[in-house]
Parts: sequence; C-alpha cells; structure tokens
Amino acid sequence: MPVRIPKARGSETAIISMAGVTAFAPFYFMMPGAEERLTSQTTHWAPRWERNISHFAPPAQNIAQRIEPGVGRTVQKINNKLPLERMALTVDRRIKAGIDRMSKR
Repeated sequence: MPVRIPKARGSETAIISMAGVTAFAPFYFMMPGAEERLTSQTTHWAPRWERNISHFAPPAQNIAQRIEPGVGRTVQKINNKLPLERMALTVDRRIKAGIDRMSKR
C-alpha cells in the first residue's frame, strides 16, 4: 500500500509560492522589457493598493505606538544583560592574535 503524502496547508502553500517568486524574480528582471512591464503594472495597481492600505494604516500605527515603550524597555534590558562589547573585544583580540601567529610562520 503506497504511503500518501498529506495535503499541504494554506500556510505551506503560501510559503512555497513566495519562495518560488523570490527565486525567479532575478530572471524576470533580466528579461528584455521587464522595466516597462513593471512600470505599467505599478501605475495600474498602485491606486488600489493605496486605497486598501489606508484602511489598515491607522490601526497599525496605534498598535505600534502602544507597544513601542514596552519593546524599547525590553531591548534596553537585553542590551544591559549581554556582554556584547566585551565579547566583541575578545573576538577582535583572538582574530588579531591568529593573524599575528600566521604571519610569523
């Protein structure tokens, strides 16, 4: 009895589709006339996108303003807890020591 592959969920389909678009976008832009096609599509669809975005922009701005202080405090706490500067200096010192060791050989 053959093993059946389960049906892909909507999120899996969307992710695979986005990956395909991302992978083939450079080839699309290398084709002759791509800029003209892109310009015509942008002039056709941009007014609709702007009209639709205007419905979502104010609520998104309100949410961003509401969560910004908490996110800022969390980032500060993380920055204060992590020894990033000391770690960076240690890595820099090790790299320089390795380069010196290799140049002396």
